[in-house]
Amino acid sequence: MTHPKKIDMHAHHFPLLSKEEGAALDRDNGLWLRVDAGGDTGQIMTGEKPFRPVYKVLWDAHARLAEMDEQGVDIQISCATPIMFRYSDAARAAADWAERMNDHALQFASADPARLKVLAQVPLQDLDLACAEASRAKARGHVGVQIGNHLGDLDMDSAHLVDFLTHCANDGIPVLVHPWDMMGGPNRMKKWMLPWLVAMPAETQLSILSLILSGAFERIPKSLKLCFAHGGGAFAFLLGRVDNAWKHRDIVRQDCPNPPSSYVDRFSVDSAVFDPDSLELLTKVMGADRVMLGSDYPFPLGEPRIGSLIAGSNFLSAQDKARMLAGNAADFFNLT
Repeated sequence: MTHPKKIDMHAHHFPLLSKEEGAALDRDNGLWLRVDAGGDTGQIMTGEKPFRPVYKVLWDAHARLAEMDEQGVDIQISCATPIMFRYSDAARAAADWAERMNDHALQFASADPARLKVLAQVPLQDLDLACAEASRAKARGHVGVQIGNHLGDLDMDSAHLVDFLTHCANDGIPVLVHPWDMMGGPNRMKKWMLPWLVAMPAETQLSILSLILSGAFERIPKSLKLCFAHGGGAFAFLLGRVDNAWKHRDIVRQDCPNPPSSYVDRFSVDSAVFDPDSLELLTKVMGADRVMLGSDYPFPLGEPRIGSLIAGSNFLSAQDKARMLAGNAADFFNLT
């Protein structure tokens, strides 16, 4: 049996939604895709406002497969662009939206189900509806779920989100946590994509530490398959600081019975760190079995040549490269 050599587990899609379909949920801020003349480029729109320029691989599965061939990607796992979460909408409307978007995702993957895999989105604002949609999506063929790293002011350690993670653990549903709705607001980070460069790594570190320091990992089944995007944000670089604080300040360790560094076996991260030294540190902290190839394709902040950072790293053994490029993701998402 020939095993995949490259599985990209962090990519995004956006369905070819008409303005009318997007407005069905929200008349003023409905999400839709405006495709430019020629059909190769477009804009994700919120109502009448452009949100992000995109090109056809975001919605055209056959164009996606052609680029995967060109990049040597055997399997790609794609998830919703986070603006699609709609966590602030009424729960029932968000549940209907999530079901429709998940069905769109499966239609996208139907172009080649062996190579295109998708993660579901859920109406996270309602626990029962979120759990139901996660399980429905698994039964329909999604290989996991993607959630945002917080729900308003609720971080990952909230009972609401811990209960959702527990449901996923019990139902065998892998979870990718993606930062979104970044801290800091528009007044402090007006330019230069600072929300993506500063707040996004901080949001991810906050999510991981909220689970560790709150003791939430003591309550969540160890069977949970949990991954954080973008290399876990700032977590690996600042873990020494956190361990030091845990040792010397009782207010840090009051809910956390073990050193923070002892919890790195409870989650995985993707490889989207873009620098060999950063990847080396990440691998030393997490272990090669806890890092999976993730490109953030097809957005400009993603890895242009998918897998090149791992493949070109001289500190990794051939075995570690094979695991990080494909083997870890195959095990995590039950693709073997």
